[in-house]
Amino acid sequence: MKKDSQYDINIAKLADKTHHFAFDLDKAFFEQFDQQLIPDGQVHADVTLTKTDRLITVDFDLHGTVRQICDRSLDEYDQEVEAQEQLLVRFGDQNLELDDNVLQITPDTQTLPLAQHLFDYIGLSLPMKKLHPRFQDEPDENPEADAKLIFTTRQEGEDDEDDDNDGIDPRWNALRNLN
Repeated sequence: MKKDSQYDINIAKLADKTHHFAFDLDKAFFEQFDQQLIPDGQVHADVTLTKTDRLITVDFDLHGTVRQICDRSLDEYDQEVEAQEQLLVRFGDQNLELDDNVLQITPDTQTLPLAQHLFDYIGLSLPMKKLHPRFQDEPDENPEADAKLIFTTRQEGEDDEDDDNDGIDPRWNALRNLN
């Protein structure tokens, strides 16, 4: 991703209180990232930043549409996106990502870059199976296909006792006798 200060918040100049920011994310935003997941979109991001002397809480409210390619027909369509996420930023002795939604920054950090977080939250809100709206109302041809067991090491009718010894290296069986 290119460095873009448009999505950076200068936290050094902010007072210890709640601040509101709004971002309109369009094709130019998504082109900053070297990716093919989201080629285009129109997403509005309302960001509420609450700053205290020890912690910064950033609440994201994202809604809009992004351009997707259908997994079934390869047709492009607009996918609705809605996400509410929270990012916690605490102060420490070095810059670290402690968890998916927890960052640690040094007290002398001037800006908080939000572009990558905005993109990640939009990407996480997308469905795993991308279907054009004309296919979403169709019932699956085989609804039991998802529940079908494809691979098993256990044959029907086998006892649990046989499982203990089948497929085990005989050297390991010798170790069992030591107990």
